[in-house]
Amino acid sequence: MSATDTSGPQAYPFGPVVRLDLHPRYLELCRNEPVSRVRMPYGGDAWLVTGYHEIKQFLADTRFSSFAATAPDTARVTPLPLRPGNLLSMDPPDHGRIRKVVAHAFRPRIVSQLADRMRDLVTSELDAMEEAGPPGDLVQRLAIPLPVRMIVELFGVPYEDRAQFRRYSDVFVATSAHTKEEIDEARDGLENFLRRLIKQRRDSRSDDLISVLIEALDDGRLSEVEAVRTGIGILMAGHETSLSMISNVSFLLLAQRELYERLCADRSLLDPAIEEMLRVIPLRSVGSFPRRATEDVEIGGVPIRKGDTVIFQRAAGDRDERVFEDPETIRFDRENNPHLGFGHGQHYCLGASLARAELKVALEGITTRFPTLRLAVPPEEVPWKPGLIARAPEALPVTW
Repeated sequence: MSATDTSGPQAYPFGPVVRLDLHPRYLELCRNEPVSRVRMPYGGDAWLVTGYHEIKQFLADTRFSSFAATAPDTARVTPLPLRPGNLLSMDPPDHGRIRKVVAHAFRPRIVSQLADRMRDLVTSELDAMEEAGPPGDLVQRLAIPLPVRMIVELFGVPYEDRAQFRRYSDVFVATSAHTKEEIDEARDGLENFLRRLIKQRRDSRSDDLISVLIEALDDGRLSEVEAVRTGIGILMAGHETSLSMISNVSFLLLAQRELYERLCADRSLLDPAIEEMLRVIPLRSVGSFPRRATEDVEIGGVPIRKGDTVIFQRAAGDRDERVFEDPETIRFDRENNPHLGFGHGQHYCLGASLARAELKVALEGITTRFPTLRLAVPPEEVPWKPGLIARAPEALPVTW
């Protein structure tokens, strides 16, 4: 279907999410129509961008507004649009102002300090798994505790309070798994949690993110809404995304076990292997958060009108044959890998270095400790979380 096809936009999403499979329609569009029209579950029609160059052009163009996409009539895959005041829903200059404030918490020194604690945590969790004996669950033993512990330390959330924000997290990032009322309730719950934490921590600050937000709130660089919603965005992205990616990487390696054996035999491949898995794993079950055009503009020669909604599917762009040789093959020796796994442009992921460190420490731990690790069930029997923005196994049963 071309941009001028009178038969109407295709319904989106294209089909059910199946493990780490990317629906074939994405790659058809990437090859033949990298900017195409689709009908969204909520809010009407949108443009879907699937080509690598077109995605980069879109992400770098400030004429596409994240803030405008908080309007209720925005075409989207989620029951509710993002609320204003979150980094993901901001445009320049506000986005740059707030990003500058919170970047303090992601300095290399902080990430390096966290890496030492990551190794200790991975060691203790794998000790417990080994002591309990097979079968084990890598989601419960590794994918959940590692990013949750790291984000509560980075953020300054008391570890004993982690359950308070965890119970809202899957609801917050739902597409079809929860109603709009449940999502709204989860958002309110997280905002109240952050407000209480800010109040509790005003007189006990340290070198963590909540202290950075309090300082910026006190000196007027952030409003209360900005401090709370920016905090929620980082808290959610900092553990839900990493949790899902550790689970997905572990599943991929064990479902295609020759890949796991390669890493066990040669751990110097860990860094390029992580980059390749960031490229090939379609973390999002659906396209990106939407943006809206603030004026008439073109992407890849296709005219986008003022007010139109645009989304993209990063995983399709990262399999674009114009950029990646043999893109469907997982190659740990890929030399040219400019993937978009952490985005591009002003919204490039603040926590990219932390996410890479978590993945590396997790993979170092399991490949060193459990060279005979394998799935305890066939890959098709691994249970997956349904109806969420990010895909991830519900559990990952393993034996050794």
